[in-house]
Amino acid sequence: MSLFSNNAEGGRDLVTPPRRLFIFLFAASLVLAVSCSGEGGDGKGREGEDAGVPVRVARVEQKDVPVQLTAIGNVEAYSIVEVKPQVDGELSKVYFKEGENVKKGELLFLIDTRPYETALRQSEANMARDSALLKKAEQDALRYKDLISKGVVSAQQYDQVQADYESLVATVRADKAAVERARLELEYCSIKSPIDGRIGEILVHEGNTVESRSTLLAVINQTKPVNVNFSVPEQFLALIRSYMAEAGDLKVYASVPAGSRTEGRKESEGMKDSAEPAVEDEPAVGTLSFVDNKVNESTGTIMMKAVFQNESEKLWPGKFINVTINLTTQKDALVIPARALQSGQSGDYVFVVKPDSTVESRPVAPGARIGSEVVITKGLEPGELIVTE
Repeated sequence: MSLFSNNAEGGRDLVTPPRRLFIFLFAASLVLAVSCSGEGGDGKGREGEDAGVPVRVARVEQKDVPVQLTAIGNVEAYSIVEVKPQVDGELSKVYFKEGENVKKGELLFLIDTRPYETALRQSEANMARDSALLKKAEQDALRYKDLISKGVVSAQQYDQVQADYESLVATVRADKAAVERARLELEYCSIKSPIDGRIGEILVHEGNTVESRSTLLAVINQTKPVNVNFSVPEQFLALIRSYMAEAGDLKVYASVPAGSRTEGRKESEGMKDSAEPAVEDEPAVGTLSFVDNKVNESTGTIMMKAVFQNESEKLWPGKFINVTINLTTQKDALVIPARALQSGQSGDYVFVVKPDSTVESRPVAPGARIGSEVVITKGLEPGELIVTE
């Protein structure tokens, strides 16, 4: 995982999105130390001595810049559901097309309902029969209660009638449960989507026999929202936690690498190579939702997750993407193009354009790298011109 970009001195800088300003300054207004002192002479050897060299310059900007960490992330479905039947039977109908979005409660598959309709009718008939017997037993129990008080029947006869009544009460309760179970199994013949999501390949086709809780019919990935998993070196955990305590939710940006996206388009659309560079889409914005409770000892990193609403479905499960965590904002930072920064034995420096259109080498103290730009913490003033090329 590439979290930082290295500067020429071996340091590592935090990375953020670039912003450029280029100004062309030509020989007519800038001469780079071209004069050489000499006495007299016949003018020979001075050809080109006053000629300027075309250079490219940029102005030192003062602006607010985000302080960020970057990583490589992997998109993961927010939830994954394996669609399996809850009853045995023959698959009689498939109601969706592979790869389409499905809604929660939408009918996906139908198992042959005829055996379960028969079982339901039988259960209902059993309950009707036992309910009639219960009604008679209840009447007998009331009659025998009156008779035993008059001494017409024995206690043994009364107890038997009462037992028959209570037994039929239990039987009818069991019949009701059997009817409910038969109805439920009939409902299970209609297999519906438990979530909103995008369904994958049809794994079992019509006419095949399926087994309860065993046969995998299809898989649904919830893509609105999605999770993005990524890892950062453990030394940044305390920094991230401190910013989370201050700001609450930390914003996380995700973008598909332009190169990989272009390669995919070339392959699918037969595109030819072009000198035109790939352009990044606007990054998706999410929220840091999870920080693991342990560090991976083998890698020295800690796993994190961010959740993205992903309404456009730009983030596809399984894809690798660029992830940026927005920690805070550095106010009124001085920013220059990174290519203007030079390194030597004495440290970092830049070439600054002086008022007389000459340049001077000036030592600077660089800060965080911001994509193609770098923050300068010491050595420059806002608005100064520096040589970039």
